[in-house]
Amino acid sequence: MYVAIVPNRNSPPAILLRESYREGGKVKNRTLANLSGWEPARVEALRQVLKGATVTASRLEESFDIVRSLPHGHVAAVLGTLRQLKLERVLGTQRTTARDLVVAMMVARIITPASKLATARAFDCATQQSSLADLLGVEGANEDRLYQAMDWLLAQQERIEARLAKRHLDEGTLALYDLTSTYFEGHTCPLAKLGHSRDGQKGKAQIVFGLLTNSDGCPVAVEVFAGNTGDPKTVAVQVEKLRARFGLQRVVMVGDRGMLTSARIREDLKTAEGVEWITALRGPQIRKLVDGGSLQLSLFDERDLAEITDPGFPGERLVVCRNPLLAAERARKREELLAATERDLARIVAATQRARQRLCDKATIALRVGRVLGRYKMKKHFRLQIEDGGFAYSRDVDRISKEAALDGIYVIRTSVPATSLSSQDAVRWYKRLANVERAFRSLKTVDLHVRPICHHKADRVRAHVLLCMLAYYVEWHMREALAPLLFDDEHPEEGDALRASVVAPAQSSRSAVHKAQRKRNDEGLPVQSFQSLLRDLATLAKNRVQPKTADLAAFETVTIPTLVQQRAFELLGVSYRM
Repeated sequence: MYVAIVPNRNSPPAILLRESYREGGKVKNRTLANLSGWEPARVEALRQVLKGATVTASRLEESFDIVRSLPHGHVAAVLGTLRQLKLERVLGTQRTTARDLVVAMMVARIITPASKLATARAFDCATQQSSLADLLGVEGANEDRLYQAMDWLLAQQERIEARLAKRHLDEGTLALYDLTSTYFEGHTCPLAKLGHSRDGQKGKAQIVFGLLTNSDGCPVAVEVFAGNTGDPKTVAVQVEKLRARFGLQRVVMVGDRGMLTSARIREDLKTAEGVEWITALRGPQIRKLVDGGSLQLSLFDERDLAEITDPGFPGERLVVCRNPLLAAERARKREELLAATERDLARIVAATQRARQRLCDKATIALRVGRVLGRYKMKKHFRLQIEDGGFAYSRDVDRISKEAALDGIYVIRTSVPATSLSSQDAVRWYKRLANVERAFRSLKTVDLHVRPICHHKADRVRAHVLLCMLAYYVEWHMREALAPLLFDDEHPEEGDALRASVVAPAQSSRSAVHKAQRKRNDEGLPVQSFQSLLRDLATLAKNRVQPKTADLAAFETVTIPTLVQQRAFELLGVSYRM
């Protein structure tokens, strides 16, 4: 047997494994196998064996060097999904260095979120942390080039969002909108302001950004505001975006009670033709419904949902719901806060009665009492008597009883007519805001780590948030495809069918419960979190091998995937060979 190289006209030559034999006194040849798909080093190794060379384990180990081994599987999964979504063409129709760098930063944000300086270091040939830079041809890109690419990306934002909206928002569609904040490192950015911190970082400057998604939580657009911007002030911008930039004539906007206030509904939504809305009432508004007689608590004796009307909300539908589990949780939390407040107030009383260093000054007593009440937010439930040399307190039983009567009750407020939306669907659509909350958790803490923000220029901050939103767009689609390998519920509609009522808490499907209990899916493969799966895929490495034989060139090879890795690529519909 021998290896023959046969010319193939204008195509690459065919590499064949052949055998010589005699027939009728003539020497003939026959082909045993086509080796054209083999790598050169493999073909050469076979040729040496056929020539009589003996390959031993010790010689095999000494015959080549692994020059470098780079984590590759997670890059191939993310980049392959991004290209399958044709997101590169959404960013820009022509391939440019700026576009490649933006794509590289998006993939890096998913696999290893870090600062732009650390990301640039991961692209450096000497300090590469994955195969990403090689695949996109961005080796050696420093942080200045990354900043230039961010500036390019921000200039494309309106066009990018319009194309995403065209994909995911249709006429009469549901658009979810919510707002969050994230803290800021530094004080030179004009967007960094002190405001209501949702991260619990008191005294730190922050920015605010609003996320617009479709009904399933797939991100479409993002907007950055100064850190002291109130939630309601951002609504007009989103209405303009939906109507003017996205060209939607009919849309239903869903926002929480702190977002779509009565003033915003009156000034921004009712004046926008074709824009309907769904939101909820605040606690004081619900109390007015009870005091005015529009809301009778006896409605919930036999049911947990009812639709009512009230003169204070003309032309609107009010869907009243009562969740017993939510009622029990609020009662428990209130009692714990009341008990904790009483415990600290009792210490102040003891301080006013002790023999030594007695607390006597009225102003000092008031300051200590104020700190306690501010900590637990229970001032409205206590009656206080503060005077020089003494302090007394008691629970306001009547006020506590009135609040307890509304435990578990919430009211959905909507302008969508009953002919288009049932009461149950109004509640169901409002609850879909949980999809935006899930996006915020991924953006801020679990996966993408948008915070803390260290950029100093306002436009760089906007570009950073946009970059993170686009990264979440890829992650959202990956999670949808990889659900069988994740703890995520791949059949949420089954969980909805198990609920006795739309008001009841959400339930997981039987398959999701089964996965959570066994930690394996129906195929027997282990299930894990999204980040754990990415770390697993990262062990699929791309190796550069240098044979020690002088006439053989170096070549690259990818390690053989495990069953879990192979299944992940099958679910994503992409190849790990890139």
